[in-house]
Parts: sequence; C-alpha cells; structure tokens
Amino acid sequence: MRTSFMALLALAGTATSAAAQESEKVDLLAPSGGLMLWTLLIFVVLLIVLSRFAFPPLLAAVEAREKALQDAIDEARGDREAAAALLAEHQAAIASARTEAQQIIAQGRATSEELKQKMIAETRHQQDELLERARQEIELEKQRAIVQLRREAVEMAIAGAGKVVRRNFDSEANRQIVDEFLSTVSLQSTHKS
Repeated sequence: MRTSFMALLALAGTATSAAAQESEKVDLLAPSGGLMLWTLLIFVVLLIVLSRFAFPPLLAAVEAREKALQDAIDEARGDREAAAALLAEHQAAIASARTEAQQIIAQGRATSEELKQKMIAETRHQQDELLERARQEIELEKQRAIVQLRREAVEMAIAGAGKVVRRNFDSEANRQIVDEFLSTVSLQSTHKS
C-alpha cells in the first residue's frame, strides 16, 4: 500500500514538474487541456487506490465505532432499565417496611391498650378485695365492739342491779343472766331490722 502511494506521489510530482517546465507562469484559473487530463487521471488513480486500500479499513473502523457506540447505547439502556427495576424493587421494599412498621406500631398500641385494660381490671379486682377485707375487718371489729359493749353493759347492769338490790349475788351467775337477757334483746332487734 505504501509503495503504490509513493508511486502515485512520484507520478503526481512528475506531472507537476512537467507542467511547471512548460510554462513558467501558469494561470490556474485558465483552462488547460493537458493539466486537466493529468489532474483527472491522477484523481481516478488515487480514487482507485484509496477505494482499494484505504476505504475498506476506514469503513470497517467507522462501522466498528458505530457498533461500539450502539452497543454502549444498548448497554446503557439495559443498565437504565435494570436501575429502574432495582429502584422499583427498593421502593417496594421501603413501602413494605413502612407497612410492616405501621403494623408493628398498631400491634404495639393494641398490646399496650390490652395491657392497660388488664392492669385496670386487676387493680379494680384488688380494690374490691381490699374493700371486702376492710368490710370484713370492720364487721369483725363491730362484733368485737358489740361484745365489748355487752360486757361493759353487763358490768354496769350488775353494778346498777347490785346497788338497787343491795344484795351481792354471785358475779358469774349475774353475768350469765344478763348475757341471756341481752342475747334475747339483740336477737329481737336483729329480727326487727
């Protein structure tokens, strides 16, 4: 290829030197038949040589470049589609995580509310038990107070009866009599209420 190119240049140089020898002063704008013929001939030969040796590698390089660009565009398009799919997947995962977090929060609230209601019920139950124990203790204290009052009433009745009668009875017998009397009185008052 180099040799044929060099030969072509030598031929062109010879043609131009021959034209230069013909006339020292050449008017390039004036048509000259010999110069036109040589220019046309050199152009055709150069075109044939270039089309045979230079154009195929140039066209192959251009086609390879076009193919590489098209491949890069296709790859970029594929990457963009993969990135869009990955983005959609991540957005779906984020949405799923948000939904799951909201469910966990809702479940936590429900559990909290359930625990709160359970604790309130347990507290009420304990309050009811405490109130019932307090009532029982009050009732027990009331019974003790009644028994104490009876004893005191018996003692006072015996003391009063001893002063009225001025006679000293056996204090145990007196207590038994007054207890029987007060029992009948308390039974009658219980039946009436």
